[in-house]
This record gives sequence, C-alpha cells and structure tokens, in this order.
Amino acid sequence: MEHVNLRDVPIPASRIGLGTWAIGGYQWGGADDDVSVRTIHAALDLGINLIDTAPAYGFGHSEEVVGRAIAERGQRDRVVLATKVGLERRGDALFRNGTRRQILEEIELSLSRLRTDYIDLYQVHWPDPQTPYEETAAALLELQREGKIRAIGVSNYPIDAMLRFRTVAPIASAQPPLNLFERQAEADILPWCRDNGVATLTYGALCRGLLSGAIDEKTEFLGDDLRRVDPKFQPPRFAQYLDAVRRLERFARDRYGRSVLALAVRWVLDQPGVSVALWGARRPEELAPMKELMGWSLDDEARAHIDAVLAQTVHDPVGPEFMAPPERPAAEGERSAA
Repeated sequence: MEHVNLRDVPIPASRIGLGTWAIGGYQWGGADDDVSVRTIHAALDLGINLIDTAPAYGFGHSEEVVGRAIAERGQRDRVVLATKVGLERRGDALFRNGTRRQILEEIELSLSRLRTDYIDLYQVHWPDPQTPYEETAAALLELQREGKIRAIGVSNYPIDAMLRFRTVAPIASAQPPLNLFERQAEADILPWCRDNGVATLTYGALCRGLLSGAIDEKTEFLGDDLRRVDPKFQPPRFAQYLDAVRRLERFARDRYGRSVLALAVRWVLDQPGVSVALWGARRPEELAPMKELMGWSLDDEARAHIDAVLAQTVHDPVGPEFMAPPERPAAEGERSAA
C-alpha cells in the first residue's frame, strides 16, 4: 500500500481510502449492515486505513456502521477516521448549513455514532454561501483546539472559499470529485492544492460504479438509487459512457493485463496533486481488485490513449453537479454572507 502524510494526522494515511456513502443505504438501494462491517474489516486487512464517511450518508447510518466496525476490530489509533459536517437535515432533505451552532451540534452526534472521542479529519461537506466561511473555519478551529478533531478539511470548496477559510483556520485537505469522466479538479483545485501544501482526498474514482466494469445496458437501479436520476445513466449519455468503458477495458487488458477498474483508480492516483483516492465498496468481494492497483503507473502514451478514447466516445459529457445539495431556505431578511 502507498501512504501519504496529512497535516495534523499523526499516522500516515493509505492512498486508497474506503468511501462509505453506499454503506449508509439511503440513495443506494439499501445495505446489509453485517456485510458492510465485513467490508470495512476487509479493507483494513488489505492495508486501507483511511475510512471516509459523513452524517449525510444514510442520515447518520454510515457513521454508525463505521463506528461499529472499528469498535469490533479495535486498534482505533491505527485508523484515519474522516467524516464531515455542515449539512442540516429537514425531513428527508439536506441543506447546507455551516453555522457555528450547526457544527457544534453535529460534532457530538458524529462522535457518538462513531464510538470515538476524536475524529482524525473533520471536513466541511459543502460550502454554505449563507454563512461566512470565516465563521465555519472558526468553529472547526475551536473543535481542533479542544482535541475533538485533529485535522480540518473542506469538501467541494472552490478556491475563493478556501482562501477565505484559510485566513482563520489551517486546511489539511480538500475533497473534490475526480475520475476519468469528471475531471474539472485537474484544471483548478488540484494545482492550487499542490501549490499551497493542501492534501486532496478525491472522491468518485469509479464514477458511481460506471468505471467498475460491472455495469451494462441491462443493469437495473432500484428503489432510491441515485443513479436513477444521475444524467450519466440516462439516454443518450449512458450508451456513450458504456462505450468508453468497454474500450478502456480492452485497453487495460491488452496493455497492462488489468481491469478497467484498476486503470480508472490508477489514473486518479497518478494525477499530480492527488493524495488519496476514495473508493466506495459495500461488499468484501468488491475490494478484490486492490491487488491490481499498486506497483505500477500509467505512462504518457497510455494517458494520451485514454484521452483519445473519451474524445471519441463521450460526445455529451456531464459533471456531478446533480449531487450538490441546495442552500437552506433563508429566513426573511437573510442574505448571503459569502
């Protein structure tokens, strides 16, 4: 396993992190908690020591499952536990809320669900334009000084917001989306983080499973699965992305003797400025390709071929914007503070 150092985190973090959104069940067609716990244990056995979760994943359920898995395994001090803050639940909806009050309430709930007295990396899930970024930063700095969190991170933050945030509190990491199909971070977030000493935990390496090689035209997405509303999984785009995956699968096998999944994750790990690639799984067998990821890199010719495949197949690309939660309804007379 490759490792990286994160500011204010005392142990090196694995460059593959386990993403646990699907383990929360909600928006992923449900999940089996016992299987999820075994998946987390399997990840730890493989050398993945960074576990990323959030209260938004199943309205706290993902955190509960992660907390149970770590408690059953023990050795909490060997796990880099990352979670998030700043989304307020109203019914079955989530709204951005980065106020000090929201943060101080959420930290206690997360610590309880995770069965721990500290969080290694505490990340603001989405920027809240209705709250000054400085207020959000000050609240996290307060938690850091109290010892409830070790490192401060942000997720889905633009550069201007990070600049303001950093005037109050240090940013150890940023978490943007990044995969072969969603590459905006290449142009702005990754270079800025690299130049400013900020680590990155990129999410969505497999693009909601598209790059796993396990999805085809016959795959059904049931219940509340968010892929039922993901534009990439709707015609005519779905056929374009599947064509790209098939061509990349052939290339990965012919050139490297590896799967398209390994190619996709290795591509993320090889991007300048990427510290950790988050990889979502909810069954132990989904982690089997781990052995394909380490000990090799893509060369310039391979990267050029990948770019050519995408240009030839995906004629109507779309990003992950559909996943962004809305701003909370403003009280009468309230204006944006950002």
